[in-house]
Amino acid sequence: MRIVYFTHSLRSCWNHGNAHFLRGVLRALAGLGHEVLAVEPDLSRSLGNLLADHGEDGLDAFRAAYPDLRIEMLASEAGLARVCDNAGLVIVHEWNDPALVMRIGRLRRRQNFTLLFHDTHHRAVSQTEAMAAYDLSDYDGVLAFGAALAEVYRGWGWGERVWVWHEAADITLFHPPAVEADRTGLVWIGNWGDDERTRELEEFLLAPSAACGIGLDVYGVRYPQAALSMLHRYGASYHGWLPNAGAPKVFAAHMATVHVPRRFYVTHLPGIPTIRVFEALACGIPLVSAPWSDSEGLFRKNVDFLMVQDGDGMRRALRDLIEDRAMRNELCRHGLETIRQRHTCDHRAAELLRVVASLRPAVAEPA
Repeated sequence: MRIVYFTHSLRSCWNHGNAHFLRGVLRALAGLGHEVLAVEPDLSRSLGNLLADHGEDGLDAFRAAYPDLRIEMLASEAGLARVCDNAGLVIVHEWNDPALVMRIGRLRRRQNFTLLFHDTHHRAVSQTEAMAAYDLSDYDGVLAFGAALAEVYRGWGWGERVWVWHEAADITLFHPPAVEADRTGLVWIGNWGDDERTRELEEFLLAPSAACGIGLDVYGVRYPQAALSMLHRYGASYHGWLPNAGAPKVFAAHMATVHVPRRFYVTHLPGIPTIRVFEALACGIPLVSAPWSDSEGLFRKNVDFLMVQDGDGMRRALRDLIEDRAMRNELCRHGLETIRQRHTCDHRAAELLRVVASLRPAVAEPA
């Protein structure tokens, strides 16, 4: 089957977490024998920021890790029809321009492909007016990256035509190091964002690491001066943007990592972890999380990772990890086990093909 995915950017993961999952799942689909193409704007916001910060060298890590992925830039209406020609499945990500989303829907009327909308963000509950601009009337269904988000779409009338499609780890890249070396300190890889979790980052990351006397390395973008001052005050070292392909090496150098979910995924869309949870566990690093509701039972709480309820709990958990190597090893073993059994990009590729088979059985098999 020919699969075309319209993304905000495959090349750039600068403040674009969906690129992590997309790279892995497209690779998994190609590995099953499908013809896979990613289509993106010539200069998306994510790519523009990456190039402004790092120039063309900022793309080196992606090119080295994913030389097999095919990408095409969309330049014209004629090009739109051409890239969708003979496709069995077309998927359009939610970060695309509403006008493009509508044009692909209209094209669906003339070309015989299954058309799905893919939502991996909280805008359906945080920016409902913006989401109302999307005309999905010609789409066959919606892929939502969590059950809570799927329920939002069902409330909008999608009924049985919305499927839960969680993100997952690309284990071709995210795996434990072949040879273990000394691990020291704590690492947090994440973007500061729009100050929606400033209090949580201070309570669950900065203050506990300082209280434990454990070194903290921080990677990410969109850190305003106030955030940088806070990091400095707590003794954390800020390293800026990290190409996602470089995250396994960084995880391998650290004793543990911390998950601090964005507020919307705690209050409005429970049950949806960020991609970093999947990736960290796949790399075999102990993880301690601020509270969130794993309402879909994706993981085994306090078996695959530790979950704490407040800053005091985080301090106790970090001290336990510092002092107990056996505990760290058990967390790594169990977390890796759950990823490999349930949450790899290969699993998600199979789930997607089952969705397509339910809509168009004849096109779901590889050529």
